[in-house]
Amino acid sequence: MTRRGASRLVIAALYAAAGMLHLGWPAPFVSIVPPWVPFAPQVVALTGLAELAGAAGLLQARSETIRIAAAWGLAAYALCVWPANVQHMLLDHARPGGGLGPVYHLPRLALQPVLIWWPLWAGGVIAWPFRNTNRKDPP
Repeated sequence: MTRRGASRLVIAALYAAAGMLHLGWPAPFVSIVPPWVPFAPQVVALTGLAELAGAAGLLQARSETIRIAAAWGLAAYALCVWPANVQHMLLDHARPGGGLGPVYHLPRLALQPVLIWWPLWAGGVIAWPFRNTNRKDPP
């Protein structure tokens, strides 16, 4: 199995687990949706479905088009939920005792670009930073 193949399995498993959590235990996710987002419970349910669909799409062996669309979808998803992560940090910071604190929130926010890059690389959309100029790394 290639690095991309193994990486696809890992990220698909993570997104599938997150999708199941969003659908099965939505309250913690609803509580961190920024107030300017309407219909928070429905948005959380849709994000769970998006995570499950993205995970399934990344695992498609027969359709490169579906795999690439899933990779783009998960990258866009990671970008779109960034405000909820910021909101979570702000809510925690306002709690007595500071909630989970910056030791949890700052790395989480700093790693968001990795969650944007990872599905794009694992899905075969981009090669950076592992480009091999002598041959194409198969997705």
